[in-house]
Amino acid sequence: MENKKRKGDVLFSKYNRGEGIKKALSITREDILFELRDSKLKGRGGAGFPTATKWTIVAAAIADQKYVICNADEGEPGTFKDRVLLLEYPELVFEGMVIAGYTIGATKGIVYLRGEYEYMLNSLEDYLDSMRRDNLLGKNILGNSKFDFDIMIRLGSGAYVCGEETALIESLEGNRGEARNRPPYPVNTGYFGMPTVVNNVETLASIPHIITKGGEWYRKHGTDKSSGSKLFSVSGDCLRPGVYELPWGTTISELLKIVGAKDTKAVQVGGASGICIPKSQFDRSLAYEDVATGGSIMIFNENRNMLHVLKNFMEFFVEESCGQCTPCRIGNVKLLEGVEMIEKGEYKFSYINQLKGLGKTMQVASKCGLGQSSPNAFISILENFKEEIFNGNGGGNGK
Repeated sequence: MENKKRKGDVLFSKYNRGEGIKKALSITREDILFELRDSKLKGRGGAGFPTATKWTIVAAAIADQKYVICNADEGEPGTFKDRVLLLEYPELVFEGMVIAGYTIGATKGIVYLRGEYEYMLNSLEDYLDSMRRDNLLGKNILGNSKFDFDIMIRLGSGAYVCGEETALIESLEGNRGEARNRPPYPVNTGYFGMPTVVNNVETLASIPHIITKGGEWYRKHGTDKSSGSKLFSVSGDCLRPGVYELPWGTTISELLKIVGAKDTKAVQVGGASGICIPKSQFDRSLAYEDVATGGSIMIFNENRNMLHVLKNFMEFFVEESCGQCTPCRIGNVKLLEGVEMIEKGEYKFSYINQLKGLGKTMQVASKCGLGQSSPNAFISILENFKEEIFNGNGGGNGK
């Protein structure tokens, strides 16, 4: 899909290269933080933490060095929106990082790029070089003798857990990608112990628009609790898969109509770590106050076997768990074993209910977002499609 075909009121709206940096350098850091607070921008990686709060904490920190990290480790199954932004709108992402550096007092930025995206590395490096030539990056940006900022790109090695910000930082430091205990948080003790802002690609791409057009303009899109727009990576059983910019608050049924989905049985919102929505709930809204998501939308029609879908998800989590904490390391294996028991018709309802309880324990006891979210599909699919799963897969004795 070419740029000219992409339509959207926020991220895909008109933007002139360099405009955001120029505007940011003409106002104070406090003014930038005010616009961010006014916009109510929340992190687009899935957690939904207020961006202004994160930046304010790091800006107030006293340290010899601070860092801006772009989390481009787009490893969630069914998600490919960040790839589109990096390939087609790199100016938004990189200028968002420059503005962040100016605001918090950092001189160095790092893009942690998903290992499978190595093919775009040369084009991204070329774009950074063009920014340096145009004085949008490097020393004395746009003639401001008090602001130096440069960006380097580092490749991940394919570990799903490194999408979690502290595991990402460990990887950047040359260590095994494992989540850290929190607190302390990256805003206080991040990359090599220094205050660090970690933002998703889509979050950073929103910044230049907010700075040039204002927080109030941004806030007018979406809902009261979910401002702005959202990029959705739509895949599965539909006529028009792809990346769509839609306002927060769009219902699942509205999205299905836009992408040409028919005979839809279920929609997995948020990737493998998200929740599975049945047809009876398609009137729910895609928003932080209802169904929050990092952007993945997987559509399944009536021909799909939901037990097979669930097994695929659980096999993924067993493979990707770093093994550091017991709830995730052992819990995911047990959940997969439960799925296989149902598949063979060798289950008991009492044991399946115990596994659901295990899943809820994992949600609160796991160390990082992987183990905390991996039971979501198990719980939601078994709850929402129990008639199909338990009546159509060997039966079992159900005792």
